[in-house]
Amino acid sequence: MNEWLETVRNLQRDPSRWPLTPRVILMLSVFVLVLIGGYLGDIQDQLDTLDSGALEEDKLKGQYLQKKQQAVNLAQHRQQLEDIDRSFGALLKQLPDRAQMDALLVDINHAGVGRGLQFELFKPAAQETLREFYAELPIQIRITGAYHEMGKFASDIGGLSRIVTLNDIEIRADAKGGMVMDAVAKTFRYLDDKELTEQRKAAKKK
Repeated sequence: MNEWLETVRNLQRDPSRWPLTPRVILMLSVFVLVLIGGYLGDIQDQLDTLDSGALEEDKLKGQYLQKKQQAVNLAQHRQQLEDIDRSFGALLKQLPDRAQMDALLVDINHAGVGRGLQFELFKPAAQETLREFYAELPIQIRITGAYHEMGKFASDIGGLSRIVTLNDIEIRADAKGGMVMDAVAKTFRYLDDKELTEQRKAAKKK
């Protein structure tokens, strides 16, 4: 006990006169503290940077593989785009221009009359509804005749060279024993260059 007390008293003196064991412990403690300080002050930042770099590397690898896949399939994508352009062009040709709309309305009328149906109402809307690249013209129609002839009329409308749809169809019996069909026939036409330009200007203002 006396020796231990003497050792403690010696530690309060000049460290150079400490016994070997306390000096070794002090040096090891200082060394450990230096390592911990260096880790917290510098190495940790480097490890964080390394982790961030690893994540960025994975991200770039994913982008590279995606672009490589796109490059491999470039010819196929171009072919698909050409097919889409052709399909779109074919559909666009089914839309009449402004000059052909009157002829299309006559075709709708002839489709009904040719099936022995009577038009009691054939009223195109006063104004077209403009869409992105086409205009839509609804026509209120009311026809009378036999039920089966009305079905054939609807089939004839679907077979026209231009796109016409029948919407909001209502069929009922009339007082004379025949049938009455109310519907909205919608025809479409593509916009000319001037109308497309006006559409784009209106969209930009919105």
